[in-house]
Amino acid sequence: MATPQTSPDPSGNVEINKNVLLDIASTTIEGIEGSEIATAPIKMGEVLRNQQAARKLRALKVTQEGREVTVEVALNIEYGRNLIKVSQQAQREICENIELMTGLKVRNVNVTVQGVNLPKGQAS
Repeated sequence: MATPQTSPDPSGNVEINKNVLLDIASTTIEGIEGSEIATAPIKMGEVLRNQQAARKLRALKVTQEGREVTVEVALNIEYGRNLIKVSQQAQREICENIELMTGLKVRNVNVTVQGVNLPKGQAS
């Protein structure tokens, strides 16, 4: 008995949840040595709305308009590293990974260096 063949419906839509885009961007940054996503400044209204104390608010925002995505991220970069090179690497890799994994077009990846951290294992 032959198995039925199915083909994708060309009139159907595929939607990618915003959380998937956030996960791609944050996982990408985790892979860049000497960088981490900064903690977002907390406003009182956000604290009251978001009662998930276990989840740290991160300075990472993804905006999608149609098939175009804009990413805004604030980074803490390890002391002694070239801030521009690490920031450019983050821009390039976030753009490549989102476009490769989703097929969406990345319009901008805006990086702000928010802080400089001592290398892990060094006393402050």
